[in-house]
Amino acid sequence: MKIDLYSSQGEKKGTVDLNAALFGAKINEDLMHRAVVLRQANARQPIAHVKDRSEVSATTKKAFRQKGTGRARRGALSTNLLRGGGVTHGPRNTRNFSKAMPKSERRAALFSSLSSKTKAKDIFALEKFDQKAPKTKAFAELLAKLPEAKRYLFVLAEKNPTLEKSAANIPNVKTILASYVNPYDVLHAEKICFLQDALEKVEKTFLTPKKK
Repeated sequence: MKIDLYSSQGEKKGTVDLNAALFGAKINEDLMHRAVVLRQANARQPIAHVKDRSEVSATTKKAFRQKGTGRARRGALSTNLLRGGGVTHGPRNTRNFSKAMPKSERRAALFSSLSSKTKAKDIFALEKFDQKAPKTKAFAELLAKLPEAKRYLFVLAEKNPTLEKSAANIPNVKTILASYVNPYDVLHAEKICFLQDALEKVEKTFLTPKKK
């Protein structure tokens, strides 16, 4: 299993081999969907909030006398039956939207998403990024020579301030460390560019069993 390798000047240089365990795994759409929903649910913030009748600040004075008016008896003005009173079953900011997913399934979803992108030929590699200073224009020129896409994801082996700052002002270009690669970002990107050393980092992170 191979992908195209580009030089730091954007010229096609050859190919690079991929690990079949990562990029040739069985594609499971259900796992990928669950992983994306997990990411979105855990990022959701419960902002909408209404008061119930115990939280409404209202006078405790009777609205009118108990008898003689011909009207029904009226108790507290904080009731949900009156305008300005409490709301029944309304949204609360204490709601918990978070979800959980076993580590084995999360990794399987990642392998599945990487394999899906590999099968679609949406992954390529960059030999290195040797730009000395952050320059958006120079990075944009390099991007124009790489496979065309609307959304890019650049995977780095380690922090690279020069590349990250060069890409920061270009719309729809995201950089991420190899150890933080996840199904959501992989599936959201149209093209994924791995720096060559990041491929080895991904293997060490997700395939090497941890010592007990």
